[in-house]
Amino acid sequence: MERAGESRGEVVSPGKYARIERERRFLLAGPPAPSSVTATRVITDRYLVGTRLRLRRAERPDIGGCELKLTQKVPAGQLGAVQGLITNTYLSPAEYDLLASLPAAVLSKTRFSVPPLGVDVFEGPLRGLVLAEAEFTGDGEALGFVPPPECVAEVTDDARFTGGRLVGTSRERLLAWLGEFGIRPCAPQW
Repeated sequence: MERAGESRGEVVSPGKYARIERERRFLLAGPPAPSSVTATRVITDRYLVGTRLRLRRAERPDIGGCELKLTQKVPAGQLGAVQGLITNTYLSPAEYDLLASLPAAVLSKTRFSVPPLGVDVFEGPLRGLVLAEAEFTGDGEALGFVPPPECVAEVTDDARFTGGRLVGTSRERLLAWLGEFGIRPCAPQW
């Protein structure tokens, strides 16, 4: 059975439009303080079944507007900040609607910009997961990054905390994973 965010092991040529994606990911015990947030996006990701494609709708409730894009992520196959190759295509509403009719697993979250991090607070079965990421333009910058003290653990090399994997994760499994890091979400807090 094919899962969302996965392909059948085909080798994908990077092509000339892909760029290297460098990021580090961290678990947080809770959402950021509202006073530290500079921007907010409500994100719905649709991981198209049997592919490495993600369809994203990012709404900006703080300033209005919506960004629609199709993304392909090709994993690096190695540990570290270089996550692989990423290619984005920006879509019109009609293009988005057409692609949204394809079978997909859906992941919902709110992303708070708290420079230098983007902090994702997840919804649905992933409620209680707060994942921060920092993106970098070079390897040295990624290696030299010192995470803020609110970061509980780095999970850059833990594939369980990637969108393609999280989208198919049950609540029970998520709570077990978070428990490994000493994080025990309280329902009223989220």
